[in-house]
Amino acid sequence: MLVLVCYDVNTETREGRRRLRRVAKVCESRGQRVQKSVFECQLNLLEFEELQRSLLAEINCKEDNLRLYRMPDSRGFEVKEHGIFRAADFEAPLVL
Repeated sequence: MLVLVCYDVNTETREGRRRLRRVAKVCESRGQRVQKSVFECQLNLLEFEELQRSLLAEINCKEDNLRLYRMPDSRGFEVKEHGIFRAADFEAPLVL
């Protein structure tokens, strides 16, 4: 399933700036950044639960905001892109 991760971390304090970097690193390890605080991740249910657990361990629920959108594999949604960003094709073979 495609998962959209959006977060807003309070960076008014030094600890908040550290949290922001840690949240971004967790997201970068699981998906691709599509905007500054938005990531697209192609995950199965177990990977989704692990990602959610990792992110909840990093954020401060009293100061930050985390949103996880699970997009079903069916054709129930559509993504339209405008501008210069080119998304990675998760279904294509990985070439190193």
